[in-house]
Amino acid sequence: MKFRTKLYASTGSIVVLISISVIILMNMLEQSMVNIDVVVTDKYERINMASTIKYETVNIARELREVTVNQSNATLTTSINALEESNININRAMESLERIDNKGKSRELMTKYKVLHETYLATAQQVIAIKKTDPKAAIQPQLLNDLKLTRERMVQLAELLRGLQEQEMKNELYRSRDTYHWVVSTIYFYLAISLSLGIGFIIWIIRGMTKNLNHVTTVMKSATNSSLDALPRIEIFSKDEIGAIAAAFNKMVSKLEAHSKREKQLKEEAGERNWLKSKIAEILAMYPGAKDVQMLAELFISKLVPMVGASNGVFYMKTVEGTEQYLKKIAAYAFFNPNREFERFRLGEGLIGQCALEKQPIFINQVPENYIRIRSGMGGATPKNIIILPIQNEDEVLAVIEIASFESFSPSQIKLLEEVIPTTGITLKSMFNHMKAERLLQESQSLTEELQAQSEELQLQQEELRTTNEQLEEQYAASVLKKEELEKVREQLEEKAQQLEISSQYKSEFLANMSHELRTPLNSLLILAQILSENGEGNLTAKQEEYIRTIYSSGNDLLHLINDILDLAKVESGKLDVIHREVDLHGVEDFIMMQFSPIAYKKNIQFIVHVEPDLPSSFYTDEHRLQQILKNLLSNAFKFTESGSVTLVVRKVMKETAWQQIFVNNHEELMLAFSVIDTGIGIAREKQGTIFDAFKQADGTTSRKYGGTGLGLSICREIAYLLGGFMELTSEVGKGSNFTLYLPYDQVNEPKEVKSYMKEASASLENKYYLPEATNTMDEEDSSNEQLGKSSLKDKKVLIVDDDIRNVYALTIALEKYEMEIIVADNGREGIEVLHRNPDTDIILMDIMMPEMDGFEAIRTIRSNHKFISLPIIALTAKAMKQAREECLDAGATDYISKPLNLDQLFSLMHVWLYRKEG
Repeated sequence: MKFRTKLYASTGSIVVLISISVIILMNMLEQSMVNIDVVVTDKYERINMASTIKYETVNIARELREVTVNQSNATLTTSINALEESNININRAMESLERIDNKGKSRELMTKYKVLHETYLATAQQVIAIKKTDPKAAIQPQLLNDLKLTRERMVQLAELLRGLQEQEMKNELYRSRDTYHWVVSTIYFYLAISLSLGIGFIIWIIRGMTKNLNHVTTVMKSATNSSLDALPRIEIFSKDEIGAIAAAFNKMVSKLEAHSKREKQLKEEAGERNWLKSKIAEILAMYPGAKDVQMLAELFISKLVPMVGASNGVFYMKTVEGTEQYLKKIAAYAFFNPNREFERFRLGEGLIGQCALEKQPIFINQVPENYIRIRSGMGGATPKNIIILPIQNEDEVLAVIEIASFESFSPSQIKLLEEVIPTTGITLKSMFNHMKAERLLQESQSLTEELQAQSEELQLQQEELRTTNEQLEEQYAASVLKKEELEKVREQLEEKAQQLEISSQYKSEFLANMSHELRTPLNSLLILAQILSENGEGNLTAKQEEYIRTIYSSGNDLLHLINDILDLAKVESGKLDVIHREVDLHGVEDFIMMQFSPIAYKKNIQFIVHVEPDLPSSFYTDEHRLQQILKNLLSNAFKFTESGSVTLVVRKVMKETAWQQIFVNNHEELMLAFSVIDTGIGIAREKQGTIFDAFKQADGTTSRKYGGTGLGLSICREIAYLLGGFMELTSEVGKGSNFTLYLPYDQVNEPKEVKSYMKEASASLENKYYLPEATNTMDEEDSSNEQLGKSSLKDKKVLIVDDDIRNVYALTIALEKYEMEIIVADNGREGIEVLHRNPDTDIILMDIMMPEMDGFEAIRTIRSNHKFISLPIIALTAKAMKQAREECLDAGATDYISKPLNLDQLFSLMHVWLYRKEG
């Protein structure tokens, strides 16, 4: 069929297709109308559900009012049943509406309604319980007022939900009508454009077809005058019949060119194979003429080196001298060595020995100057490439050859070496065996007579060998069984190791979760207890203040217990960080005095800190862990000492380290000793070995006088090991104890005179106590600081984001004292919404572990808004693990504080960051 006929036929097809398209579009329009009806039905169902919620809400209120008014048991039962039925209808409607409505605003209204509904039901249950107990009992006005307010809010939310559904239905109808008009207009526009484009396209094809045919004809004619390596191609402009002809022609030309290249490649490969086989044949023909290994090596190296285009070669044969194996040079080609070096190598010695050891070829592509020189009568030069090859037979290295060339080795030459080396190995092995056989034959001839004389003895030995063989077979069978048993034990040990690893992981996760679960209620407890203990309104009696202080002290004791358990778990799992840095002994001394002088003053115990004068001013260790150990030891000393003194002595001693005590007994090191000496109750000798164990105490009975968990000394001992030291104890019941911490003496600078509190004892009350005047001054400073803090926080707006209502309540009470404006959110998502509604917020207190959106994600979302880049965000978390602070700061938090909160620390942080923000 001619192209013109095809084009006209295609034109008719285009018209038919356009008509079909229009029909399909009209059907689609009709279908869109059906979809509109479905949408309207769906929206109407949502409105009915919202109306049901509103109606049942009113009905609940009416039935509850009947419960409160009627005093008859029958009427009370009927109202309760009606109330329950209305609750079921509300829950059913709410569940259906949640399934079909995913809009954010609707979800928010439904969530708030559900919260109010649960609150309302809880209050209603109280009323019903009162009426069930006594139908004539009067309901508290406050309870009825709460029910009324909650009901009105529920009705308001139900009305808003119904209005929202009605508005969505109207909006959907407007959108559907606009879509319908747009589809009709699009159909007419598309029909007109399609007809115009179709006609123009056909005319364009007819005009371009003749041009394409002429181009194809011209290229085909020029192909007859071109070589097979570079035939012309037809450029393909279209995918019609002409394009198919051009593609077929191009494919044919490509195959012709590929066939030509393949033919040339096969010819080159055939030539290379012929060359390779001929060279191999030459070398193989040489082997029969060799009478011994020396002659074989000389013939081989002299023949092979010129074949691969090289100019130098050496043949090293493996020999055994005593117990040592050597590679000895026995033949060479053009090798010049006036100093007689490099004659033999041990296994692994030099590249020759390494090649024999690894059984792998070694290539050197860039030979340095003066590495080796190839000489002739006219001069000498350094080769560019060296190859070292092992000659093996059945994975045994028999010899090594080294070949040097001025040019790079070609693939054919390397292939020749790879083919020749195995056959050479077989020939060498065969020659070795032949020589060995000749030697054995000579030995056998000389030993024949002796063997005949010993034949009877050998027969007896054979009988013994048979018996021994049977015993060995029995032992082998037993060893096989033993091996199987060991394999089962190994599998069981691996399974136990995996179980221990999983158990350790669960333990870490459990401790982290328990830290969160315990610190969260502790937070609100300690905050409220601290606020009550301050008695700001002055309405608490002395006895009540004592109760509050007891609650606060007990909460702090529980917090210390949690911290001790976490520290012990970190030490046992190897996750406790130890950071060595320069530590100032003066700073440690001042820290200890500041911490424990008030305790000594209160208990009327003499407290002495003595640092020997020949000590350096500083040394290297982890200051925080050192303070932790000393605080624990001194706390125990004061706890178990009723009268007398507590002394801390720091000195230098020559002492065996813990490692040396186990392995080396004749060497001592210079160490720093921190001795805590008390005149307390002492520890019995039989108890001294167990008090460093976790949860163990000298007095572990339920009636013991002194409390505690028994974790402190265990943690101290483990931390001492991490610091490179250890601890020792000497004690006598009734006379006191001496706990000594030994640490490595890592000196920073030369020793100099350090002050001693014993020498300055007479300065002011033996330099051990805080004077009342100083206490008053401190109280005045605290008062002024508190006034400054209040003035800096006054009228500032703070956003508290926390899902725990107890923490929110406690924080709200604490912040109201500073006259701050407080706004609250239950989770991260609500916190972001509240922040957008209150862009003038000055600071955010963000809890981390919350449902729906946690604190990390909320902080990142807030920081993504450029308006809140510099807004202070203090992260609050009860999951106070090692990486908690880094995670909070990486998420974008300004600062971090762990729960339970220290209010003074919290207010200090808020004051600092609000001051920086204003500055």
